[in-house]
Amino acid sequence: MTETAIAKRTVLVAGATGASGLAATRALVGAGARVVAVGRDARRLTPLVSLGARAEVCDLTSEQAVGTLAGRLHDDGIRVDGLLHLVGGWRGGGGIPGQSDEDYRFLEQSLTALRHVTRTFWEDLVTAPAGRTAIVSSTAVARPLAGGANYAAVKAASEAWIHALAHGFARAARDAGSPMTAAAVIYRVRALAEREDDLARAYVSLWDRPADTVNDSVVELDEA
Repeated sequence: MTETAIAKRTVLVAGATGASGLAATRALVGAGARVVAVGRDARRLTPLVSLGARAEVCDLTSEQAVGTLAGRLHDDGIRVDGLLHLVGGWRGGGGIPGQSDEDYRFLEQSLTALRHVTRTFWEDLVTAPAGRTAIVSSTAVARPLAGGANYAAVKAASEAWIHALAHGFARAARDAGSPMTAAAVIYRVRALAEREDDLARAYVSLWDRPADTVNDSVVELDEA
C-alpha cells in the first residue's frame, strides 16, 4: 500500500466534537495521520477516540489553557504539523437591530480561539516539514445579509487572520532562504451540513500539493 503524503503527520482538529470534526478525524486517520481532537466536552470527544484520535479537553478561548495544551503535547514529544479550525456556530436574525452584543460575543469565540491556537502553535506549524492550516468560512463574507451581520463580520475577521497567517508563512520562508513548507487556506461554504466529507477530503488533499501552490488560497467548497 502506497503511503499518503499526510501519513504520520499530526493534525490538531480544533472544535472537533461536531459532525465536521468526526468526518475530518475519520478521513485523517484513514489517510495515516495522527489526530489530536480538541473540544470542551470530554464525553463528546469519545467517538473520536474510538476512531484513533488523541482527545484533549481545552477551552480554546483561554490563552492560558491553549498554552497548557501545547506544553502537554510538547512534553509528550508531539509537534503539530496541521491545524483544522472548526470552532464556530451560528446566531442571527432580526435585521441590523437584532444583531445583539450577546450574539456577537458568542460568535467571536471562534476568532479568539483561532488567534490563540495559531499564535501558540506558530513555531510548530512554520517549521513543520509540511504544515497545513485551514478554517471554514462562509459565502456570507462575500454577500453579507442584515440578519447575519454579526456572523459575517466575525467570519471576515477570521479570513483576514488567515490571510495574515499565510503572509507570515511566506515571509518566514523568504527570510530563511528556504522553500515554503507551511500553508494557510480558507474554505468557504454556504452551509456545512452534508458537506462535512467534502471538507475532510479537501483538507487531507492539501498535503498532496506544494505549500506555495495552496498558501493564501480561498476554496469555494460548493464549487469544488
